[in-house]
Amino acid sequence: MLLYPALDLRNGKVVRLRQGDPAQQTIYGDDPLAVADRWIGLGAEWLHVVNLDGAFAAANGNEAIVRQLAERNPSVPIQFGGGLRSLDDVRRAFDLGVARIVLGTLAVEQPELISQVISDYHAEAVAIALDARNGQVTTHGWQQATGISPVDLGQQVAALGVRHALYTDVSRDGELSGVNVTATVALALATGLNVIASGGVTSLADIIALNDSHSIAGAVLGTALYEGLIDFAEALRLAQD
Repeated sequence: MLLYPALDLRNGKVVRLRQGDPAQQTIYGDDPLAVADRWIGLGAEWLHVVNLDGAFAAANGNEAIVRQLAERNPSVPIQFGGGLRSLDDVRRAFDLGVARIVLGTLAVEQPELISQVISDYHAEAVAIALDARNGQVTTHGWQQATGISPVDLGQQVAALGVRHALYTDVSRDGELSGVNVTATVALALATGLNVIASGGVTSLADIIALNDSHSIAGAVLGTALYEGLIDFAEALRLAQD
């Protein structure tokens, strides 16, 4: 099981938001490159980078930071999302040097483009965000409910050739309330996707529970990592056990 340290970028800083709410922000670093160096130095094999300004359709310079991250650490691939809502956005993201993009809003509003993206860049380079609140997938930076369940959307995109997905129980994101293991595993089993747990991973016990399920491909670590509740080196050891 792969572990992805999260670098959520807003106004050029590394931040975390509670339940995706831009009004509930905590800043964890003014230098994203230094933050990335920290996790890579501890053994990170991937980085999970989110352009929050892009997700909220705000003007920003975060793409320059992503390019620097990719150039600085070419051996550590970047999984990148936030505001990728057109083919031009997708092309620009790959031009930055990221290895995999995460599509959310586009997957709901323009599913016909997913097959084209996979054809152009390969299925390993694409993940779909199945972020849900109250059982409904949310889009536009988790601000809009769609009425579609994560399982339904997951099955739809799997039929289009998608292999990877992120699942976030939005109500738990940034709350340090524990990952929703049951829902995450159920989603993986129902869709056949390589599901990455994202949101609510709070402790080493969560890592163990996800790994012991033998159904989860990875986990994104955010607030708990930055608050020192999870020792990253120990988490890596447990995830690789």
